Formats: sequence, C-alpha cells, structure tokens
Amino acid sequence: MTSTADHAHLRAQLDTLTTEAFRPELAEIDRRSTLEIARTMNDEDARVPGAVATQLPRIAAAIDALTARMAEGGRLIYAGAGTAGRLGVLDASECPPTFNTDPSEVLGLIAGGPSAMVTAVEGAEDSKALAAADLTALGLTERDTVVGISASGRTPYAVGAVEHARRIGALTVGLSCNAGSALAAAAEHGIEIVVGPELLTGSTRLKAGTAQKLVLNMFSTITMIRLGKTYGNLMVDVRASNDKLQARSRRIVALATGASDAEIETALAAADGEVKNAILIVLGEVDAPSAARLLDASRGHLREALEAARTA
Repeated sequence: MTSTADHAHLRAQLDTLTTEAFRPELAEIDRRSTLEIARTMNDEDARVPGAVATQLPRIAAAIDALTARMAEGGRLIYAGAGTAGRLGVLDASECPPTFNTDPSEVLGLIAGGPSAMVTAVEGAEDSKALAAADLTALGLTERDTVVGISASGRTPYAVGAVEHARRIGALTVGLSCNAGSALAAAAEHGIEIVVGPELLTGSTRLKAGTAQKLVLNMFSTITMIRLGKTYGNLMVDVRASNDKLQARSRRIVALATGASDAEIETALAAADGEVKNAILIVLGEVDAPSAARLLDASRGHLREALEAARTA
C-alpha cells in the first residue's frame, strides 16, 4: 500500500512536469462557447508538429538503428501504460495489413495486458518488474528494439521496459514529452517532444498523445520504407485481405506500371496476388518464379530487383 509520504513525493514529482502544469488562463474554459473551445484546442494542436520537428535528427538516428536490427530479423516492441501503451498497440496492429509484416515483427505491450486497452488496470503502470516479465515472456533478444513510451517520462512500466531491454543488449528508445526525463536518460536514443501544458491539466491524451502518435507513425512507416516495404510512395507489400484491399492492390500495380487491366490481372494471378511480384513481372518482363527469386536476392527491395532484372 502506498504511504502518505509516497503520495507526497509523487505530487512533488508531478509539480515539476511540463505536461502536468496548470494554466491559469484556461481556468474558466468551461464558460467559453463550444466554438471558442474548439478554436483553442486547434491552436494548441497546431503547436505539436513544431515540437516534433525539433527532435527529427534524434528520431532519424533511432529509426536507422532500428532498421538495421529489423533487417537482421529483430523485432520492434513498443511498451507503455495508458494512452501511451494504447498508441503503441495501435501502431503495431496496423503494420500487418499495411506492410504485410508478420504479427510477431512489430508488437505493442501495454501495462496490465490486453484488457488495459479498454479498461484501466490500476497499479500496472507502477511496476518495472511487470515490464521486465512481459518482455521476458516475448523472448526478448539483443536483436530486438524496445521503444518505451510515456508522456511524463517517468512511468515505471516504460522506464522498466527500457532498462530491462538495455540489460539484455536490445536497442532502446525512450519517447517522452518532458525534458530531462528518466525515460530518455535510460535509453540509448532519448526523444523528448516537449509540447507544453495540456488544455485540461494533466490530460496527456491530448497534445502529448498527438505527438506520440506522430512519432510512432514515423517509426513504423520510415522503417518499413527502409526495409523495402514500399516502392516510391506505394504500399507494394499491402495484404489484400478484403475487397477494398484487393481493389487497392490492382490500383497500386496500375500506378506503378501503367499496364492495362488485362496485364495487371494476369500478373497478379501469376504472382498469387502479391503486388510487389506482379509489378516486377510487368516492369522487369520476367516470369513469376524469376520475380520471386529476384526479390528474394534483393531481400524484398523492389528497386534493386528491377535493376537486376533489367541488367540480366
């Protein structure tokens, strides 16, 4: 049970955090019109990209290190509590349909387990040991990358995840929204997106959450671009698991090749629905087995495979 002294210490910690700061000028926001509140929120949100921009060199360095690990079979693992954890799970869950990754390649851990996605699990975020246990259960290795996410930068679950991962030898990234955070200090790559106090005091699902989402978008998207999951700005590894995605697959092949509908259907059929292979069949003027071999040799990088096909 937490003592009165512990509570006082925690309150003192929160008083020092930018994300927890009280804004007197908004003390009567509830008396404003709905439109005025909406404008205020929009103005606040507009500040987030600028805060992200200050950290782009650090973000890029982390992505390059992450990509090198994943190219050798490592995994990307997000770890956080509450909103931060949910954002990590969200980003991870969108990688398989977007980039045709295996569900085990990008993972999201949230303090308290899957049920915490919809229901608060009291106390889970306060445990470093829980984070270590969750990572151990995944069989964490030195090839993996662990990204701890915490708006405050002090959440024990996120800090514990990074500390445990670093002991194992995994790559570590700490993403927070306060300067001088324990999370950034614990990680090899510390990224601090300082967005300032929230519209509602301490409600870090707002600007801090938006900042975290923007950075996670960069982590997964740019990593997948670097791993050859795209061709230009086309999602050539998209998984056609429903009618919409099947139509998108045909459109991607069309945009990449300019081929006729008949050519596209023939290529997709020969490639067993794989968009990247179908593009190579059309542009490289090769058969399906050759396309598969070329892509395997280039580790899935379509541009390299096309160059090899054209110079063969």
